[in-house]
Amino acid sequence: MEKKEIKIFRAGRESLEEAVRLVQSTEEKMKEKSWFVAESLEEFDRWMRKDQGWLYVAKDCSSGQLAGMFFVVLPGMEEENLGYDIGMQGRQLYECAIMDTVVVLPEYRGMHLQYEMMQTAERKLHKEGYRYLLCTVHPENKFSRENVKRQGYKKILTKEKYGGFLRDIWMKKL
Repeated sequence: MEKKEIKIFRAGRESLEEAVRLVQSTEEKMKEKSWFVAESLEEFDRWMRKDQGWLYVAKDCSSGQLAGMFFVVLPGMEEENLGYDIGMQGRQLYECAIMDTVVVLPEYRGMHLQYEMMQTAERKLHKEGYRYLLCTVHPENKFSRENVKRQGYKKILTKEKYGGFLRDIWMKKL
């Protein structure tokens, strides 16, 4: 397999439509549809317009194609904050970042792009004062579960989210 040069960086709203096409393409190809609940372009854009959403992309330097995307939500006191699900209150909720959506195209899997995008975001979040990283993973999704475990996340609880889909809520303290 030819080694590809990939650049990971935080992107602006101008990259959002391309990133969402990647999400939609991935969602369509999922064998286990309940494992992945994709947000809409409008939802991602809403977070970005409020400066509460960060988009990271992994771009193939030779083709210019997006190889992957990762979206972070900074929910503050909004109801989407997973901190509420695990009993957080007050200031803690402002210190939560939701490691929300990550997808990597099949031809780029095995290059650790999910890990690298999450780590890139984590460094920035730490500098900005965020202390709790939270994410959800379908209980049977071994790949994502192992990925977050390897990065130091701990499973806190399992509950229904996103309109009745069972999810494990994972947290990492910075």
